[in-house]
Amino acid sequence: MTACAIEGGSAGAAATAEPEAESGTEPAPEDSRAGSGPWERGAEPEPEGSGDPVRPTGANAPGRPGATANAGRPEVSPAAGRPPGPAGDAPLPGAFTLTADGAYGARLTAAPGPPGERAWYPERWTLDGPEPYAVPLPLDQPEEPDTQVAPLADGRVLLRRRVADRQMFSLLYPTGPGTGELLLGTVESAEMTLLPPSPDGRCVYALSAGDHHTSLWLVAGGAFGPEEVARIPGRCSGGAWLDGAGRILALDRRAPGGGPVKAVAVDLGRGAEVTPLLQIAPDSDDRLLLADADSGLLLIRSDAPGHDRLGWGVLGSCLPVRFPECLRLADAAVTPFAVQPGQMLMPESCAVALRIDGAAGSWLGVWRPAGRRLHQFAAPLGWAAGAGYWSRDGVLRLPYANGATSCGVAMLEAPPDVEPSSGTGRPGDPEDGTPSSAAVSAPAVCKPVPLGQAPLHRVARSD
Repeated sequence: MTACAIEGGSAGAAATAEPEAESGTEPAPEDSRAGSGPWERGAEPEPEGSGDPVRPTGANAPGRPGATANAGRPEVSPAAGRPPGPAGDAPLPGAFTLTADGAYGARLTAAPGPPGERAWYPERWTLDGPEPYAVPLPLDQPEEPDTQVAPLADGRVLLRRRVADRQMFSLLYPTGPGTGELLLGTVESAEMTLLPPSPDGRCVYALSAGDHHTSLWLVAGGAFGPEEVARIPGRCSGGAWLDGAGRILALDRRAPGGGPVKAVAVDLGRGAEVTPLLQIAPDSDDRLLLADADSGLLLIRSDAPGHDRLGWGVLGSCLPVRFPECLRLADAAVTPFAVQPGQMLMPESCAVALRIDGAAGSWLGVWRPAGRRLHQFAAPLGWAAGAGYWSRDGVLRLPYANGATSCGVAMLEAPPDVEPSSGTGRPGDPEDGTPSSAAVSAPAVCKPVPLGQAPLHRVARSD
């Protein structure tokens, strides 16, 4: 493929796809201590994993920094099977949103009570201190369950409320014993969706999709309240940042006349200029799920191989998109939610955290492009599924809340991958002799070219 490139602030096109034959998935062990600690029973790594990578920390009450943390580590033993659903008495947390640096989180949570009578209110989590703690931010009236929240780098929390056919935006912050609210304004739109917080920590954007175009709004961080910054032809969804400055945004767009979904890049520094980002096959739906600005690693979902698959590529590379077989599970959906930062020019060494959803519930996966192995772990009991962030040294932090801990962070060290086989004499060769993507030398940085001119002969593969 010719993967999308950013040169001078613009993004180019990406192309070609080849399924990647890899070793099979690992067995999913079960926790031998059900109901002990924050971890559910479920899948754990294979024997070559890290052994004891999980360390829970937490506070016993929201809004109380320095409260006693949970002690000890859960013990697990290998066993077949998959994790069952969470315990029936565990609260069901709302969608959890993190700032780009993982310092703050926010969610909509409910006060105790019957399911039909719960009062919903926002809650901010502080995660960059020695002990995580939560601050409730209730107002005079409870929120609707569909209210969206997003934390900012200064500790305030953005709220999006729907009132009839309008969207109302405000900022909440703790003030003494109560909650302060700064009204930002309203937008005349029946539906709007918040995008992930900008990497700069102060801006939040939202999408409002219409029949023929999609409006991109700056709803927090502007000078005069919500501001429409772009109108993009077609219907857009998704949203991932391609740089660390919050300038280039990737969106999944369906053209006004219909057709496949293709990821595009929107350059907010050039008047919201729109350029193609993913063009794997002419008729394929090519969506960008995650992007890491440091390494250029892209996580992609596409049906170019013939059916919907999870794949990866590199921003600015001429190598094709790869679709690892180990990320294809028979009875579960796999969705990436966090990429290890700080791996400059080493996209294949990045650890990727994945949410795995099956009939029995949700659990965790950790995978590296170079390792070609999917490590599976049980999720913390009460984990806000799909929420988490990596440190630069490869520690995954997962926010959770359950009956024993109302604000906690479980830490998972990225497990090592299998050592290369000594029989082939080539680093990165798995036991079957098929060269991994790590064994292919990185090409020189090149400009993106159309699919028909992509130098595919240089990367012809048997797998």
